[in-house]
Amino acid sequence: MKKLVVLGAGESGVGAALLGQQQGYQVWVSDHGAVKAAYKKVLTHHEIAWEENGHTEVEILKADVVVKSPGIPNTVPLVLALRAQGIAVIDEVEFAAQFTNATLIGITGSNGKTTTTLMVQQLLASAQYAYKMGGNIGVSFAKLVYESHLPGAAVVDYYVLELSSFQLDNIDRFRPHIAIITNISPDHLDRYAYDMQQYVAAKFRITMNQTPEDYLIYDADCPEITAALAQSPPQAKCVPFSIEKKETYGVFINDQKIEIALDTKTFNMPINSLALEGNHNLKNTMAASAAATLIQIRKETIRASVQQFQGAPHRLEKVLKIQHVQYINDSKATNVNATFYALDSVKTPLVWIVGGVDKGNDYMPLMSMVREKVKAIICLGVQNEAIKEVFSKATDILVETTDMEEAVKIASKVAERGETVLLSPACASFDLFKNYEDRGDQFKAAVKNL
Repeated sequence: MKKLVVLGAGESGVGAALLGQQQGYQVWVSDHGAVKAAYKKVLTHHEIAWEENGHTEVEILKADVVVKSPGIPNTVPLVLALRAQGIAVIDEVEFAAQFTNATLIGITGSNGKTTTTLMVQQLLASAQYAYKMGGNIGVSFAKLVYESHLPGAAVVDYYVLELSSFQLDNIDRFRPHIAIITNISPDHLDRYAYDMQQYVAAKFRITMNQTPEDYLIYDADCPEITAALAQSPPQAKCVPFSIEKKETYGVFINDQKIEIALDTKTFNMPINSLALEGNHNLKNTMAASAAATLIQIRKETIRASVQQFQGAPHRLEKVLKIQHVQYINDSKATNVNATFYALDSVKTPLVWIVGGVDKGNDYMPLMSMVREKVKAIICLGVQNEAIKEVFSKATDILVETTDMEEAVKIASKVAERGETVLLSPACASFDLFKNYEDRGDQFKAAVKNL
């Protein structure tokens, strides 16, 4: 019996452990930190061996294959030791893909991947296709595949997977039939030696195993993407989408309509009929509609579905309007580019709540927006030096706090009738919150308490 070692007992690790056991592996799960009670319960129930608060290296080095958590860098000594012994170290999505014949739709990008993933899954649901959605959002891919093999499980024809660069770092043969790169802008550079090209290369791993029968849908307005494509053209058929250029093939804007021209399919949708506002959401809609068209979803279904789509939680989520001040939760904006889209989408003067764990951010691209729209900045983070250094002279008011309730109260006192309070942190959340969802939920609760 082959031995599978899983490093990290989170969502992806436990999913890989369940699938590995189901497929006949002897499974050992090891976590450097504490394992959450819910995951302990699952592992114990299924009689899967596990350890926490440290790795038993001698046991791990007996593995035939190792599935590691996406959060563990390839540079840690244990991973280097495994590779030195010739033991395969792969990601959970790579492990899971070998146990399904379903069509894979993989979606990555610095911003917009969650919204695009949710939109694709709504399109599949509207068309009544048999699908499951997961990956970096919701349930791990491995657990979805495990569930598909349980007795009496429904057939799954499509998996819609949101994929982070961390998940793509350790794929080997993983091959989505449709890959989407929504955009690429600086993010997670601390993981990639502050080298943008390493980060771009990680994103482009999504297409590395694609063939001419597959499709790569990409933002043709993104210079990082177009430069990478020019340098190393993929095997897949390239499907551009653009709001700046008009092409004969792909998805583009023509006379205030989204024009879709793919293979034998050509149709359009009025921009003003879409449920979501802003150019970033326009692009997400274009990418999702292209994917739906390529898998033969009817144009009437696509039109109806995108016109009803309500967006992802914590992404430009309108919370409440109090005394004619709009409060918007954009906690999912964990990098500068996402916050740029948020600032661009707000048309009123605003009070901006920003800050958190800085991943090597360059805030200067936001300066023109801040000077034009932002009347006050509230820094919500443990370390705010970089934000203060860039923006201290750009607004009259800049205050610091480490408490969400206080940040919202200050914002409510500063904001006037017809203005907006925007939480769009441009940073990760782990200094003060469990994750970006927790940060967004605390913001919404604080607004409701006003």
